[in-house]
Parts: sequence; structure tokens; C-alpha cells
Amino acid sequence: PKLLLMILFSLSQHDNLLFLWSLIVSILGIGGLLGASGSRYLTVKYGKKKCLLCNNLLMITAASIMGCSKMSKSFEMILIGRFLCGVSVGFSTPLHHQYVGEISPRKLRGFANSTASFFWSLGKAVGQIAGQRELLGSQSRWPMLMASCGIPALVQLFTLPFFPESPPYLLMHKGDQEGCKKAIRQLWGEGHHQAEIDDIMKEKATMKNIKILSVLELMKEPAIRWQLYMIIILTTSVQLCGINAIYFYTFEVLQAAGFEERMVYYMTLSIGLAELLATVVCSSIIERLGRKTLIRGGYFIMGSLLAAITVTLSLQDWYFWMPYCSLCLIILFVVVFGLGPGGATVSMRVEIFKLSCRSPAFVISSVFNWLGVFVIGTTFPFIVEGLKHFCFLIFIGVLFSSATFFHLFLPETKGKSIVEITEEFDKLNFRKKRVPATPNHVMEEDQIYL
Repeated sequence: PKLLLMILFSLSQHDNLLFLWSLIVSILGIGGLLGASGSRYLTVKYGKKKCLLCNNLLMITAASIMGCSKMSKSFEMILIGRFLCGVSVGFSTPLHHQYVGEISPRKLRGFANSTASFFWSLGKAVGQIAGQRELLGSQSRWPMLMASCGIPALVQLFTLPFFPESPPYLLMHKGDQEGCKKAIRQLWGEGHHQAEIDDIMKEKATMKNIKILSVLELMKEPAIRWQLYMIIILTTSVQLCGINAIYFYTFEVLQAAGFEERMVYYMTLSIGLAELLATVVCSSIIERLGRKTLIRGGYFIMGSLLAAITVTLSLQDWYFWMPYCSLCLIILFVVVFGLGPGGATVSMRVEIFKLSCRSPAFVISSVFNWLGVFVIGTTFPFIVEGLKHFCFLIFIGVLFSSATFFHLFLPETKGKSIVEITEEFDKLNFRKKRVPATPNHVMEEDQIYL
């Protein structure tokens, strides 16, 4: 606290407020980084369901602290609340993705995983709506807006106990066959699910005498090398695809088009709703088109659109109709992101790892994600100030490079079991070596039936 006060007193009033604002914004990423780093150990020890339940208490605590900050006249409470909120989000995000992927049957796995992107977009849209001055964005009601993050945690705290732990975790980590069969019946009904059970048993056969890897062990494991490359590039591509830059420039484009400031806020909200609707469509087409097609094609189209946006922004002072072209291209860019990489990336990250590697892999992915949030949040304003709209050239290079990489190396996971997906990656991991034999059958004594 003394160091913080010394820094604040040494700055002007304007710099003081700017420093506090930057600190409040960026501290969420620091908390997220810490939360993600601890998710592997607690997940392996206590299971995903118990960790998600306890994490809700942390989010409710963070929401309460931020909600009481104005009453206590303490900006430190906002900092503490944002930090705890970041820890909670960083901890729960990889758990949510893994849990949803593991409780879903193969034919609905892509749909279930893509719902995570839908709820991210829904959260952004609800936040934009609730943040309007007519609702909770006023000077008197902003503490309620900051405390509203505790509402979803409260709902999950009371509903999640009615759901079982994931069947693969119960069978492969706990060895609980009866619990696994009960969870499958509760989740998928009384239908014929023997194919999914056989997939779990095949994965279990490949994990005999193999423990849940640590992060360091995963990084040293040659059999997982290309899966690790893939999850890192998938994560960084989403961070550097330019979607945040597009939202940043939307306000300026709308102002250049001559819209009133009041209308600009509502039109910006409509762009967020367009992304939300796109994620809904993505959930319905992901099992038809496949993950690779949506990711690869999405990045190629987004790169082309971003190049066109750069041109229209350069010419918007020359022609009165050019800002409207920029606005149409921005909306199309956001829609393509929601249809393609925004929804399919989550599903791909879950599906390319076996259970023994999934938790540490998501730790690595989350660390890169939160580092990206922090770095982009602190450097992007300076990049924009120096390059203006030509900053999009950086993202265009990332988009086309990522699309080319995924076209060449990313295998399709649609309709495949984890054993089949692992065999696809073994072709990359062991190009010049003998590929280890993967059990393609289950011993009769290990077989379980519903």
C-alpha cells in the first residue's frame, strides 16, 4: 500500500486516474494467470465438479467485495475484487471446457463444447446492455453492475450438485465403474451408449500404468509434442486474430459515419449481438462442417475482411459512404469469428488430449491466454497510437499464417474418438520413428456394460 500511495502522489491527477484505471483493468489478467496455474493440481485431486462448486464461492466473495466498494469509499476493494474475480475465471474456464467435453456423447461433443463460446458472447452482450446509463451504468448504480458477476455463480452453486462427475474421470481416475454407469444413465438417458463406453475403455487401456502428467512432464513428453504446439497456436491465434481491435475501432468508425454519440453506443451493442447470434449458428453447424473447416476457413475469410477494412478506413475521409462500408465489413468480420474460430477452437482444444494430459494442457493454454490478455491490454493502445488503423496489418499476418498452419497440420476431430485423434497426431509426433501401438480393443475382463 505505501508503494502504491507513493506512485499515486508522484503523478498528476489525470495520470493518477489513468494509472488506477489501467491497474483495475489489468489486475483481472494477473488473477486469471494465477487461477489457471493452480487448476491442474486441484482438478486431479478433487475432480472437476467439486472444484467448480467451490470456485463459485470465490466468485460470490469477489462480487460482494466490489459491490460494497462505493459504500466503503475504497478503491482498494475494487482492486481486490477484480483480482479475486480473475482468479475465479482463470481457474474455472479450463474446468468448464473439460467438464462439458467429458460429459457429452461423441455425436454432441462439438455442439456442447461450442456452447462455451455462446455463453462468453452472451456475457459480453448482457454486460453491454446492463452497462447502459439507463440501467446500471449510472453513477449511483455501478456497484450493482460490478456485483452482478456473482449471479451466475449463485445459480451454478445451487444447480451443479444435481449433475454427476464426468464419466471418464470416474472410470479412469477413480476406478469407479458403478459410478461411471450411473453418471452415463443420468446424463444420456437409458438409450444405447455402448459405443461411447467402448471409447472410454479404449482410452483407459492406453493409460495403464500412466499417471496424470504434470505441466513439466507434459512439456517433456515427445508423444504429445504436436498436440501441445496445436493448443498453444490455437490459443494465441484467438488472442491475436484482431477481434479486440475491431471492437476498439467500431466507435471511431460509427462517429466518422456521422451517428450521434447516443446512437453509437446502441449500434456497438448490435455488433455484440451479431457475434452472439453467430455463435448460436456455429453450435448447429459444427457437427456438419467439422472443426478444422470452421477454424481454417474462418481465419482465411477474417484475414481477407481485415485487409478490406484497412483499405476502407484509409479512404473513409475521401468518400462520405466509406464509413458505412467499414461498418458492414466490421459486422461481417465479427459474424465470421463467431461462426468459425470463436466456437470451434474450444471444441478442438478439448478433443485433442487424452485425460492424462488434458488438465496440464489446459493450464498451459490458459497461461498463454491470460498472458495474451495482459500483453494486448497494455500494449495495444500504444500500437494504435503509433500505427492507427494500419495496426491491422499485424493481425492480417497472424490470420493468414494461422490458417495456413491449421490447413497443413491440424487433423479433423469430428466424429472421432480420442484414440483415433491420438493416432492422427502420432503421425506428426513420430514421423521418422516407429509409431507406438495403440490398443484398439478392450479385454473382456475390463469391459463394462450398461
